[in-house]
Amino acid sequence: MIKTTTPTIEGRQIEEYLGIVVGEAILGANIFKDIFGAITDIVGGRSGAYEREMGRAREIAFKEVEHQARSMGANAIVGIDLDYEVVGEKGAMMMVSVSGTAVKIR
Repeated sequence: MIKTTTPTIEGRQIEEYLGIVVGEAILGANIFKDIFGAITDIVGGRSGAYEREMGRAREIAFKEVEHQARSMGANAIVGIDLDYEVVGEKGAMMMVSVSGTAVKIR
């Protein structure tokens, strides 16, 4: 399935707009990752644990949006938007939301 942030796909024609699709993933970060992340923030550098969790959440959200689109008969998703939020008490959870428009293309 073609997925793009653009409203069109170069060289392809959209035959039908099928509707908006949304995929979301909320993942909690455990205490060890929180401690390591705090240390990394103090001394500088990147937090690999958080980056892996964000990647995992993004992958889950994309799978959900693609599943919804396929169930509608789509073969592409255009206008994809990704949003990242920290939610929960003291930012204990990460949320990734992916939305777009399911379409049939030629």
